[in-house]
Amino acid sequence: MPKTSIDPESAKKIVQIKEQFDFESGHLRPPSKNDQGIFSKCTNYQAPAQAKNLGIYPYFREIEETGSSHVVIDGRDIVTISSNNYLGLAKDSRVIAAGRDAIEKFGIGCTGSRFLNGTLSLHRTLERNISSFLGREDSIVMSTGFQANQGTISCLLGRQDVAFSDRENHASIYEGCAIAQGKTLRYRHNDMDHLEHLLQKNSQVKGKLIITDSVFSMSGDIANLPEIVKIAKNHGASLLVDEAHGMGVLGDNGRGACEYFDVEKDIDIYVGTFSKSLGSIGGFVSTKKNIAEYIRHKASAFIFTAALPPASVAGVLEGLDILATDSKRRKRLHENTAFIKRAFFELGIQVNNNLVPIVPIQIGDEALTLYMNRLLFDDGVFAGVAVSPVVPPLKAMIRTSYTSAHTKEDLDKILISFEKNLKKIGVLPQ
Repeated sequence: MPKTSIDPESAKKIVQIKEQFDFESGHLRPPSKNDQGIFSKCTNYQAPAQAKNLGIYPYFREIEETGSSHVVIDGRDIVTISSNNYLGLAKDSRVIAAGRDAIEKFGIGCTGSRFLNGTLSLHRTLERNISSFLGREDSIVMSTGFQANQGTISCLLGRQDVAFSDRENHASIYEGCAIAQGKTLRYRHNDMDHLEHLLQKNSQVKGKLIITDSVFSMSGDIANLPEIVKIAKNHGASLLVDEAHGMGVLGDNGRGACEYFDVEKDIDIYVGTFSKSLGSIGGFVSTKKNIAEYIRHKASAFIFTAALPPASVAGVLEGLDILATDSKRRKRLHENTAFIKRAFFELGIQVNNNLVPIVPIQIGDEALTLYMNRLLFDDGVFAGVAVSPVVPPLKAMIRTSYTSAHTKEDLDKILISFEKNLKKIGVLPQ
């Protein structure tokens, strides 16, 4: 919420926004309708239209051209702090060349599932390389990171089993748990006492699976993996860790938080994605051979979807090699992360003091947050924004993330815009 006086122009705009804003639910208020039937919810859903009319709608912006730290939107060159392309590999010339060669050899798609006719030699090579990189027995490459979590959890969690899931875990984990036959209990975010309490209450259960993100995508928090491992051992529970935002970022070799905390041997299932540090799309599961073989033949999300396209697989193969051999990118990423976090802290903004390049700027008030995001965009800074239900009501934030490709000039521009506009909306003192 604002701490000081608000710029008069901003105050007028914010009042206009709040007149159509329902703070109790955290959504823009839809008009009342008398429609009945299955589509009534669609008719009543006016939030996007209202946000667009107010000039604060932040989603689905059309990107006309991409770079590693800049994009072109509406013909304007804009610095982006909404990308998870942490190591800048999405536009690396070697990665692009590998994808182009794969298209020439295999075409643009696999035209079938991995289970039947869609497994290319590229897929199996990538699976072997991932296993080697992570020191795992076997890996399965899936079409998205979402499917990697959803498919793995839903097929492993049997009727008599119980999953223990951090409340801030990714939606793919939530949905995997929701469609599984077993029961799911959610422990308070990074609360080890609550996790242990739930495990003690369910000590009679034989099949127990603790599930956690290694790095949480909104807050940028790092899971307390050493303590989670200890608790899992004490209670006979298995452990699944989603390293979507940890791989490539943490650990001396970029293997993620599991490597960073030296608990790699204690993790039963390692789930990852290609859409962050590896700059592409797709997901994978790495685990023991017998577990992988079961998932390979039982996970509906894997069996009943088309295989990851050749260009994506080839690009990831090249990107994985770069990730494993080029520590300079990770060093630059850590330098940029340290610089931006220190600068925000000096402005009086509380941020996490860790190596994770996810830096949420929590404003709280949804109207202020949406307006702030628009002000940043007007300055040529493209940021992410999270309001309810992505985050709890009145916990709205500007979700920023940084890459190894951001220059000092980029970071200075970002900081100037944040300082100016946070003062304008009254979050920082004038």
